[in-house]
Formats: sequence, structure tokens, C-alpha cells
Amino acid sequence: MSRIVGIDLGTTNSLVAYIDAQTKEPKCIPGPYGSTLCPSVVSLDADGSIVVGEAARRRLLTQPERTIYSVKRLMGRGAADVQDELKLFPFRIDPNSRNVIRVQLGDTYFTPPEISAFILRELKSWAEAFLGECVARAVVTVPAYFNDAQRQATKDAGKIAGLEIVRLVNEPTAAALAYGLHEKQRGHVAVYDLGGGTFDISVLKLISTSDGDIYQVLATNGDTHLGGDDIDNLLQALVRESIRKEHGVEISGKPELAQELRKALIAAKHQLSAAAQADIRFPLPNGAIFAMPFSREHFDNLIRPIVDRTMGPVKAALADAHLAPSEIEEVVLVGGTTRTPLIRSTVEEFFGRKPHTELNPDEVVALGAAVQANILERGVSNMLLLDVTPLSLGIETYGGAVSKIIPRNATIPASAQEQYTTGVDNQTGIDIHVLQGERELAKDCRSLARFTLKTAPAPAGLPRIDVKFLIDANGILQVSAKDLRTGEEHSIEVQPSYGIDDTEIERMLEESIEYAEQDFAERQLIEARTESEAILSATEKALGNPQGAELPPEERAAIEASVATLRESVTGSDYKLIRRRIDELNRATERLAELLMNSAVQSALEGRKLAEV
Repeated sequence: MSRIVGIDLGTTNSLVAYIDAQTKEPKCIPGPYGSTLCPSVVSLDADGSIVVGEAARRRLLTQPERTIYSVKRLMGRGAADVQDELKLFPFRIDPNSRNVIRVQLGDTYFTPPEISAFILRELKSWAEAFLGECVARAVVTVPAYFNDAQRQATKDAGKIAGLEIVRLVNEPTAAALAYGLHEKQRGHVAVYDLGGGTFDISVLKLISTSDGDIYQVLATNGDTHLGGDDIDNLLQALVRESIRKEHGVEISGKPELAQELRKALIAAKHQLSAAAQADIRFPLPNGAIFAMPFSREHFDNLIRPIVDRTMGPVKAALADAHLAPSEIEEVVLVGGTTRTPLIRSTVEEFFGRKPHTELNPDEVVALGAAVQANILERGVSNMLLLDVTPLSLGIETYGGAVSKIIPRNATIPASAQEQYTTGVDNQTGIDIHVLQGERELAKDCRSLARFTLKTAPAPAGLPRIDVKFLIDANGILQVSAKDLRTGEEHSIEVQPSYGIDDTEIERMLEESIEYAEQDFAERQLIEARTESEAILSATEKALGNPQGAELPPEERAAIEASVATLRESVTGSDYKLIRRRIDELNRATERLAELLMNSAVQSALEGRKLAEV
């Protein structure tokens, strides 16, 4: 079996990590630019090729209409779910998008799982180049508050990228694994994870037993619509308004200018993490320079509502875990946005203790994913990871009410079942409507799936229908219903409610094969060039030997002609042509090779005779 790596598929940056064989410690893998961070940015080139990571991020300024970032915000969501984002991000959505969002890059449309697959494929290539072996399996992290559709979208992205996702792990849980808190502290741990586009808070209980260590998630909460991007958007709104008032320049409708401004404001935000003031200077199209001194105090006042929004889920998670802030022994900060001083001071003040920041907050989730990958790969038996489902799951009952079968924060894998009956005489079928959410009415919860179980006509209240829910280790739901009187049974694996069906998955897989062929062609070109260089060097050396002088002039001329044509083909990009020229040179040098072999054999025999004498 191939190695399992850990992947943090992030909103702003993504990373891939592994366990070092010598140190047994998790480490992130650097990419071609030397950084372990792969910007979660994808760009479509004019020739149809895909560019990912740092190179794509640079194109945000030059080709914004062909480039997309923060696609994680769109995963598993319908067009109606993202109207607010579309006002802030330069995304162009297919107007015919319904259940599945389609983002336009150039003249082509892609779904969020397809775009995420490009990022996963890039990380896969990083890992294979670094480790020197095929990588086909991964543990991928997701926000703890990702619902079923968002988790399924992530698994679909892995499938499209040619990666088997062997486990989805909640990001805060991965952070606890990375810190190895089981070796340092028994008790309760809060993981505060604020990334580019999502916020999670998880409360874990770390227990040491004679059989090993148990990581148990007691409660989780969060907001999949809250992150560092929101801080960036606040800054942009403030500065855009100032530019409009002071200089009469409108940024809206100018994608390249908007991206330049976004880059400048992110740099100022980073500067304010270490300094008390940052000076924003931005050249405008009319030749003017927008200048604005920006203090940390001003910045803190601007973002305080966002920071306060994170504390609502924190309080809710503690309430679900039946714990007070003072009962939390350790607090861990995760996500690049937690470098913000206001966030660190707010968390410290709330819990009454200094949070852990020893590990790089950008890398800690990927490192934890690598730890979990090692647990699965090595079959480690003295470490148990108990995650929870973030939202309640149930079915719609008579009158539109919701009957919860698996409550939120239930430890997964999990299963539960309930019995129901009919509400009308002589019903011939029962509609099983699967729901996710905490509201009491079906119309207020998220619909996950529907199916109908046939029943024999009978008076209302007589049939006994057994409904069973099963959540696997990845948080994916299976539902079955059985009529206990007749034995009639129906089951369903809840398909992604964002609407990607098997046909579309098949199409995406076919396209992924197309990209795989492109990658394979590039590898073939490199290998052909390498082989040709070795053959050319060997041929030149052989021609300089005494045996080369024995060749008839016409054979030597043929070899030299083949050498020239091979050298010419190496400068091109047609690996098949290079291979043909290599074969031609091999045929042209058959006589030369024979002379060299005879000379070598003759020398060996003479040496043996001398030794015998």
C-alpha cells in the first residue's frame, strides 16, 4: 500500500505533511518555491492549462478573470447560499447554477470540488517529488462545523484528484494531535481555529488509560462563514470608501486594481501584528497616491465585532461540554488569523490563561493530519481519536416537525435508531425526509435526502417502521428504514445535497485523467531528454576511441548525422520525436558498439592470459 500523507485543504493556504522516519515527528513538505504553504489559488491559462499555488496567486493581479481564491467558502454550497460572498469576491458564477455552483475562469466553468482537486493534485505532486514514491492516499482535514454536503464535496475533490481520502479529520482535533497534548497535559483542551474563511472551536478531553490515550471531542461549534477574509473585506470597504471620497476613484468594476489594493491591505494587516502602526500607500490610476496612516488601535476597533462573533460559538461549545472557562487546562490557537494581537488577548482574557502558540499556526493542522495518517498507516493501537458530529440529524415527522435521531456532538462513528408509525389510514408508503440542523421545524433545517418506503395498507398507528442512522468515521451518513411487519426495507447513502451526481463525478474523473496525461507527458519529456544526454555523451566518447577510427567514413557520417538530429530534437518539447531519434542513433551505432564490445572482450582475455602466466 502507498504512503498516507496528511493534507490541510485550507481557504487561504493548503499544506501537505508526513511523518519523518528518523525523528518520528510530523513535518510539512516544501514546494518548488521553498515554502510549505501552497496558496489555495487556481488560475486557468489562455491555452487551457491549470496553474496552482504561488504562480496562480501572482496572476490575481494580472489575470483576475481567470483566477479564483478562497474556493473553500463555496464547497458544498448552492448558488443561493453564497450571494453575500459574491458581493465581496470577484467570482463570476454561471447564471444557470442551481444546486451546484459553477465558477467561470476565462471561458470555462468549474465546480468548487474540481477547483479544490487542482489544489490537492498539486500537493500530491509536492509529496511525490519530496518522498520519491507514489502518493495515492491522504488524511484530509475539514472544519469541524462542515456539514454533510461540505464533507462530501471534499471527498469528491479527492476522488477527482486521484487521491483516496482514507479519513476526514476535524481541523481542531488535528491541532490537538499535532501538539501531542496527551504527553503534556491530561484534562480539557480548547482549540480555537480561525483561518481564512472558517472558524471552529472544539473542546476536547484528553484521557490516559492503561490501554492507551483517548482524544475525545466533547463539543464543537463554529461558523463556516467567518474568517480572515472577513477582516480583509472590512479593510477593503473602509479604504475603498476613503479613496472614493478623497480622490473620486471607484475601485468596484476594476478587478486588477481591486487585487492590487487587497494585496497592499493584507501586507498592512500583517505589519500590524508586530507594529503599532502601518502606513497604507496605494497608487491610483489618475496618478494620485492614496496615503493613510493606520494604527493598531484603529484596526482593533474595526475588527472587534468579528472577534466578538467568534466568542459566541466558544461559549456555546463550553455550554455543550458542561464546562466553565476556568475548567479548561490548555488553549490552542490555530490558523494564520490568530496571529492578530486582539484575538490572542481576547482568548487569553476569556480563558484566564495564555494560549499555546509554539507551533506555526499555519502548519499545525497539516502536522496533525500527518499524525492521524501515521496512526492509520501503522495501525497504532494505543491512540484513539473520538470525533463528534457537529449538527443533529433526524427525520421529518407528521406536521413538519423534526425528530432528532443522532444529536449534535454525538461521538462518531455513531449509530442510532427509532421506531415510527403511520399517521393516516391505509398508507401505502412513508416518505423518509432526512434533515440536519438544530431547529424544531423541517423547513428551518437543511434537507439531506428523501426516499419512500413502501408499506402494506393498514390502520394508522399499526405499522412499525424502524429508522436507523449510521455515521461513519468520516462523518458521512447512511440511512435505512424497515417495515417490521412486512420486512420491506430501503436504505440510502446520503448523497451530497449540493447536487453533484455520479454522472458529473464521472465527467470530472475523465477530466482529471486528461490532466494526468498532461503531467505524464511532461515527465516523459524530462526522462527522454535525460536519456538522450547520456547517449550523446557516450557516443562522443566512443567516437574518440581507437575503435571509432576503424569505422568506415559513411558509418561515421551516419552517426554524426544522427547525433545532430538528436541534439536538435532535444531543444523541442516532443518527447516521442526524441525517442525516435534515440532509436535512430542506437541503430546507427550498432557497428560501433560491436567494435567496442569486441575490444573489451579481447582486453579481458589478454589480461586473463597474463594473469595465468
